[in-house]
Amino acid sequence: MVFISEPAYLYKNVVHDSSISPVKSAKGMYIYLENGQKILDATGGAAVSAIGHGVDRVKQAIISQLDQVEYCHPGFFPNAPAIQLADILVESTGGKLSRACILGSGSEAVEAAMKICQQYFADKSPDSRRTNFISRNGSWHGCTLGALALGDFKPRKTRFESILPTNVHHVSACDPYHGLRDKEDLEAYVARLKQELDDEFQRLGPETVCAFFLEPMVGTALGCVAAVPGYLRAMREVCDRYGALLVFDEIMCGMGRTGIMHAWQEEGVVPDVQLVGKGLAAGYGTISGLLVNDRVVTGLKQGGGYFVHGQTYQSHPLGCAAAVEVQNIIKEHNLVENCRLMGDYLGKQLKLRLGFHPHIWDIRGRGLFWAVEFMADKATKTPFDSKIGLSKRLQTRGLEKGYDMCLFAATGALDGWNGDHFLLAPPYIVEKQDVDEIVTRLIKIIDDVFAEVFADSPSDGHR
Repeated sequence: MVFISEPAYLYKNVVHDSSISPVKSAKGMYIYLENGQKILDATGGAAVSAIGHGVDRVKQAIISQLDQVEYCHPGFFPNAPAIQLADILVESTGGKLSRACILGSGSEAVEAAMKICQQYFADKSPDSRRTNFISRNGSWHGCTLGALALGDFKPRKTRFESILPTNVHHVSACDPYHGLRDKEDLEAYVARLKQELDDEFQRLGPETVCAFFLEPMVGTALGCVAAVPGYLRAMREVCDRYGALLVFDEIMCGMGRTGIMHAWQEEGVVPDVQLVGKGLAAGYGTISGLLVNDRVVTGLKQGGGYFVHGQTYQSHPLGCAAAVEVQNIIKEHNLVENCRLMGDYLGKQLKLRLGFHPHIWDIRGRGLFWAVEFMADKATKTPFDSKIGLSKRLQTRGLEKGYDMCLFAATGALDGWNGDHFLLAPPYIVEKQDVDEIVTRLIKIIDDVFAEVFADSPSDGHR
């Protein structure tokens, strides 16, 4: 959320506390504040800082690019780092996706994806009626209006519904933690979700649907919920049946975060369009990317051969140079594999030391992308009263002196409004001792917050 402070600066402060000390510097896994605090960055911001802070190689790559050219308009000239980055991205998909468009923020990439999907059909057939999009409940795709319409993160979306596009429709997410019915196995669950998507195509008219957007592993809105086996393939089959495009939003979960370069590679189901962002430049550049397959490229060629899109800072040389160096470091140091190995260790330690907490309902994740979800009553799946503000209290406590760790708090996994969870997304450089430190600090934060919430109750003794 953005809050108006006393100075003339609108700033982002997700803990609702303008007294938080400004950042002085950052190095490795730690952020240093002006008040002397040393904060363990266990979330990489919003799953951004994939290689940690203050890496000299990336800083030098940016400086080197500044010495060559700091900016050139993408409509006039290509630039070498952008071309190099596009090649890296296409290669990382094994050539399954064949072109990359380099953009700024994740929200920009989502908007561009909506446009390219519509243009694909319009270029193939000028009388195309494909203007509808289908997305999922419990999703988050960004803050701009088109992205908000696609998403379903109600605390950020609801107040703007009167000005959102009306051609976006939603089906259920693949969320077995909240959506699996009693005595329903995963195969039946996938079949039900597949039928629901098919029914939505039929309701709208298959010839009117442009694309289906989904996060292969949902981050903020649901808390690290990965698609169950068979789900992505089932969604692919429905889209293919009706000729619609399939779009994977991997802005948060992609670029190695889940222990594999692209989350879709876990199941081998290739999208028509993919979005990447946060881990692309790991915070060293404001950058995102849109990747498309040959099908989309061929369609665009039928209408003139170019994508009707352009932004001033698209393919910015500095951001591209940073991203190229970040990706080189990730590859050279085998950090995606480390992400997988340390992610397994993090998950085991979380479950070992917090799994028996009476109010921790679920601990889930993959790679270095984990969530902890709370319930007031686990047996009945009853969440805590939203007035308690449990997840925000946990995040705020983490930033206090003596706790000194970032948690990424969120709400609404249960029904869009209710439920508390937080995310952990440390850098890919973590080692076992770092994981142990994260879990130790986390337990202290949880214990002390719950001691306040249940001040009159004895300790739960969950360890």
